[in-house]
Amino acid sequence: MLDVCLLGTGGMMPLPYRWLTSMMARYNGQSILIDCGEGTQIAMKEKGWSPKPIDIICFTHYHADHISGLPGMLLTMGNAERTEPLILIGPKGLTKVVNSLRVIAPELPFEIICQEISEPTQTFAFDGFEIQCFRVNHNVVCYGYNIIIHRAGKFDPVKAEALGLEKKYWGRLQKGEIVELEGKTYTPDMVMGDARKGIKLTYCTDTRPTENIVMHAEKADLFICEGMYGEPEKKAKAKEYKHMTFYEAAELAKRAQVEEMWLTHYSPSLIRPEEFMKDVKAIFPNSKAAKDGMSVELKFEEV
Repeated sequence: MLDVCLLGTGGMMPLPYRWLTSMMARYNGQSILIDCGEGTQIAMKEKGWSPKPIDIICFTHYHADHISGLPGMLLTMGNAERTEPLILIGPKGLTKVVNSLRVIAPELPFEIICQEISEPTQTFAFDGFEIQCFRVNHNVVCYGYNIIIHRAGKFDPVKAEALGLEKKYWGRLQKGEIVELEGKTYTPDMVMGDARKGIKLTYCTDTRPTENIVMHAEKADLFICEGMYGEPEKKAKAKEYKHMTFYEAAELAKRAQVEEMWLTHYSPSLIRPEEFMKDVKAIFPNSKAAKDGMSVELKFEEV
């Protein structure tokens, strides 16, 4: 199960009723934060979640509304007596940006590990899940993210018995271990069925529509996508500043055949995004105008 919370849904500046876009996900005792604009800590506090167990923070790009909350977040983690290393992932220049921001957070009781994205598409593997980064089209270098949890096939006792392997070794193969016995090598794939459907979350903001987004969001269980403007007449403005309208996001969701789409990163001038959802749902029915704190538990399919 992947526990997901869209902490804030605003773009450009925090508002009294809308924090800046930030998303937090929790899986198997590990926490991932994507973007950390001003006010992210407050949004997290309102949700009732804590920054202390955050293991990884990913940044789509280095505009202030996506990273200016980092120094305060680091200080809060330090004050909570965190000692575990913190991994930061982001476009090239991450180390320089983080070191600049740390002028006001210089002494921390934990190590910061910066992992810069160097390719148009790049995958970082962690314990039980992957974070896939893919380049999008903004006016600075910007990336979207997939959080992918793979699910192995079921153990097949018939296959195990056919190998003549004693039952006491079956558990090791189920756990992914390789068993060496009497000159023979037994690998997990020899006793496991085909891989089952896992969980996929796609997060994409500050971009024009691209084929790259469609490709990487394909069949996502949840597609969290920028919808800067709901007003149809603002499409020209979206193009000029390299953002997206609700309707462009809906077209991406439709083409990528995702299960569900949440719109986010609203313009400060967009007071009631839900007023535009009728036309959005005409394009992609399972669309939602997200609100701060919106949450979901993404679960594995029952077989």
